[in-house]
Amino acid sequence: MVHGAGINPALWPTLAASPRDPGIEARISDLLSRMSLAEKVGQVIQADLGSVTPREARDYHLGSILNGGNSAPDGNNRATPRAYLDTVDAFFMASVDREGGRAGVPILWGTDAVHGHNNIVGATIFPHNIGLGAARDPDLIRRIGAATAMEVRATGMDWTFAPTLAVVRDDRWGRTYESYSEDPSIVAAYAAPMIEGLQGAAGSDDFLSPAHTIATAKHWVGDGGTVDGADQGDCPCSEEEMRDIHAAGYPPAIAAGVQVVMASFNTWNGRKMHGHEGMLRDVLFDRLGFDGFVVGDWNGHGQVEGCTNSSAAAAFNAGLDMFMAPDSWKGLYETTLRDVEEGRISHERLDEAVSRILRVKLRAGLFEAPRPKERRLAGEFSLLGGSDHRAIAREAVRKSAVLLKNDGVLPIRPSSRILLCGDGADDIGKQCGGWTISWQGTGNRNADFPNGQSIAGALRDAAGNISVSEDGHYEDRPDVAIVVFGEDPYAEFQGDRETVDFTSEKALDLMRRLRADGIPVVALFLSGRPLWVNPELNAANAFVAAFLPGTEAGGLADLLIGDEMGNPRHDFTGRLSFSWPRHPRQTPLNVDDADYDPLFAVGYGLRLADDWQPVTYDESVALPERGSVSRADLMSAGSARGDWELAMLDGLGRKMPIAEARAQTPDAALRIEAADWQAQEDTRLATWQGGGASAALVIGGPPSDFAREVNAQMSIIVQMRVAQPPQGRVVLSIRDAEGGETGADITDRLLSHGDRWGRCAIPLAMFDWEAVTASRLVEPFRIQTDDVLSLQIASISIAAWEEQASERASQ
Repeated sequence: MVHGAGINPALWPTLAASPRDPGIEARISDLLSRMSLAEKVGQVIQADLGSVTPREARDYHLGSILNGGNSAPDGNNRATPRAYLDTVDAFFMASVDREGGRAGVPILWGTDAVHGHNNIVGATIFPHNIGLGAARDPDLIRRIGAATAMEVRATGMDWTFAPTLAVVRDDRWGRTYESYSEDPSIVAAYAAPMIEGLQGAAGSDDFLSPAHTIATAKHWVGDGGTVDGADQGDCPCSEEEMRDIHAAGYPPAIAAGVQVVMASFNTWNGRKMHGHEGMLRDVLFDRLGFDGFVVGDWNGHGQVEGCTNSSAAAAFNAGLDMFMAPDSWKGLYETTLRDVEEGRISHERLDEAVSRILRVKLRAGLFEAPRPKERRLAGEFSLLGGSDHRAIAREAVRKSAVLLKNDGVLPIRPSSRILLCGDGADDIGKQCGGWTISWQGTGNRNADFPNGQSIAGALRDAAGNISVSEDGHYEDRPDVAIVVFGEDPYAEFQGDRETVDFTSEKALDLMRRLRADGIPVVALFLSGRPLWVNPELNAANAFVAAFLPGTEAGGLADLLIGDEMGNPRHDFTGRLSFSWPRHPRQTPLNVDDADYDPLFAVGYGLRLADDWQPVTYDESVALPERGSVSRADLMSAGSARGDWELAMLDGLGRKMPIAEARAQTPDAALRIEAADWQAQEDTRLATWQGGGASAALVIGGPPSDFAREVNAQMSIIVQMRVAQPPQGRVVLSIRDAEGGETGADITDRLLSHGDRWGRCAIPLAMFDWEAVTASRLVEPFRIQTDDVLSLQIASISIAAWEEQASERASQ
């Protein structure tokens, strides 16, 4: 029998659900009989910390709170662990208030602890999943899960949105590093150990004990198979491929007792998974025997046909049990209540979802648990970055790094004169990548990792003669140079790429200069995915794929530095879990392809004693301009692109780079906040306060040649809305490297644009190109006013404007 949306459940394995506890089932029945309709509706809604108070959580009977990637106590991503514990405690106590006959159902607190308790300053940050996949060590994964659970519990939280079980098939996806492998067998082998580490072993007395957390298998399903690796895109595949590739990790996860499955943003053959009844009901529950509840992703319910962020009966009826409605929760609560009252959602369906949520809460012991401050491990902040957990992380770093090339320069004797250089040499934030303190992992300093160690710090401990110079200049000639470089932090769609070409020439030029000086070079590459690095491979004597190792760089020093006899202290054991490309457009590239021809195959990884034969890697297939982002793409998804930097200037002209989700100038003339439009924090909301301080939002970077764009009479195109119209003159300026400047008054364009999303084009012909050198622009965008204005901006580019021809004709 074929069920909803063409699903054939008979193609899927049948797993028996674990026996239910009769005592828990009786308590669920009793609770349902005593809960009001309003209380039931509240249970199926999860709000984000940034948009709800404890009193509101109580009054609306909310079932869950999350602290999203950029949500924290008082909006401070660097809030203390104590502040987090106090906040969790306040919401919990509000939820269990039984005044007025309320059922007082305890709230669940969810967090993205995806590579350690990564939102918390001082926590142990483990390697991202792509590195762990290279370790091929399920027991290590179990221990990482257990350590993470303990650190989460120290801050009073109950639930983590991990592990990610995506099988990534196109490495251009910005979430590639969240996947263990392109090989479904590796993902399947890791699913159960991570869940057992987080939750405890199902059926044992340790299961969901106070030292463990609730785990989440995500994202159900097909998130790693989208066309072009586009985040939240379409996964076009057969049901058999979906079962064998993308869902490979779910049967072992369910067998291990995972309590939550998160629905995926992607579509499958055009149908959104948040509203896919066949997959949410017929396959997940009826065939695979899942016995927890399904939670949505960040406003993902609003993407289902017929739904919005604040009205989503279709998604709920399809099998979504809990809405993740971070900022839309209040409107969603009201419409869901009305949908039940008016019959668009049945009482039976509501009771089913609430029962699933209550079952997980009862299994986790929330009804008997003391307040979060008084629970076991709560407040034991010494667990955060504790020595035992750091030792596990260091072991994970050692086991995950993969040696791609070595002509004999490794290992390095500890007495050698070592020059450490590159922009990752002393940058723990870059080592950790996205989902670290902030959502994108940007704006972090070494001081934000009090229990961590940078690569520079680790090498200083391992060898006595280290000099650090980011640009590679030296006074005393070194015996060897280690160049640390790679991708800057990103998360989700903001990391999507057009190709798999590595984007920066800085490290390549640095390595070539050092080699020209006769200095052996070890390349230490930090990345969230395989990338085309053939020129860098050729420029280095040894090349190590370190992925995103986290806070314990000592694991890399263990591998790079040997003893005085030239023997290794630890050998490389990591093996690639993703294929590495021969050319920058060789993607998708997967181990089971019929024409599989990678540069380095899944399973590749040298040992220090291996006899590496000299190879010159083909550089002839380089793109005309290296990198997947055109210099004319200044900003997208709310973030600067490529080498461009988003910054602001206060009324005195003082510059302040924008790396955080919220920032303002020292004189408070301009405030910049990450804000949602089509996806989480995919825009920047810029608010000028007025008062005569001429503040500016700026995009700047190294000198770039826009002469062709100027000659072609292109436009600056801004995807935006005017949230508050200008109260005075607004000027858009362009500056060059010599200090030349030209500006255009865009006040009328903003006034006519209005409070609607759309593209606003400012023709380059409006500017005085005799005042600036078009081939040397360092600020192609500076918007400035000394009066009140609020703009929400999603993207900025310099490109052709299809309406420009008619606009010129009318002038």
